Amino acid sequence: MAAGLLGSVTFFLNGGRSDASSGAPHPRSTVRITPTPTPTPTPTPTPTPTATKIDVPATGSGTFVTARASGAKVGHGTRLLRYVVQVETGLDVSPTQAANEIADILAAPRGWTHNGISSFQLVSAGEPYDLKVKIATPGTADALCWEGIHQDTGGEYNCEIPNGVVVNLKRWAEGSPTFDGPIHDYRALIINHEMGHFLGHTHTTCAGPGQLAPVMMQQIKGLHGCIANAWPYDKSGHLVSGPNGS
Repeated sequence: MAAGLLGSVTFFLNGGRSDASSGAPHPRSTVRITPTPTPTPTPTPTPTPTATKIDVPATGSGTFVTARASGAKVGHGTRLLRYVVQVETGLDVSPTQAANEIADILAAPRGWTHNGISSFQLVSAGEPYDLKVKIATPGTADALCWEGIHQDTGGEYNCEIPNGVVVNLKRWAEGSPTFDGPIHDYRALIINHEMGHFLGHTHTTCAGPGQLAPVMMQQIKGLHGCIANAWPYDKSGHLVSGPNGS
């Protein structure tokens, strides 16, 4: 939501400053004047940061703006995929921020670069690319997915199409009821799942209760005893897989 798309923010508050008054000379008298103590300022409570909510309209303009963002090649594989990130115009999603978040996902140690075959590079508007990652409203995503692969995504799902990946804004902003974790992790699941299709991987299912769900499993449709998981590889570097799915 954006991306999102969502990190900690620290606020700094400068306390009030009061200058001490200089004392006047004591009069020649036995009466002593006791100066009034300067009151200690009461600090204003620090505001609690709140997450930015991304509005999700049912449909949008159908036109896209390409992020002017680029990055270094990530991964050592010889199969390089250069990608651009595009966001439907008029949304509460910064194309540059979304592009940087997606670049971080694809560069993660447990991502697809771990296979030693694949590498990725974020390129900016106007540069040569191999695929597009589009973030679109549910209505526009449905249209693109149907046009690309004749898949009915029902206003809910993402898809991989011949020239790239379509991310449903609803999923980017709200996550999934089956995924208990930070929104950035769910966005990682979206990107890793759809990019996995682009790399030639098909759907898999849960390998058994209590095991990590494969990233190529359609986790939004139910975990079937598996544990929600956003990454192709586990912490030990093993591919998380399971039986072939539909």
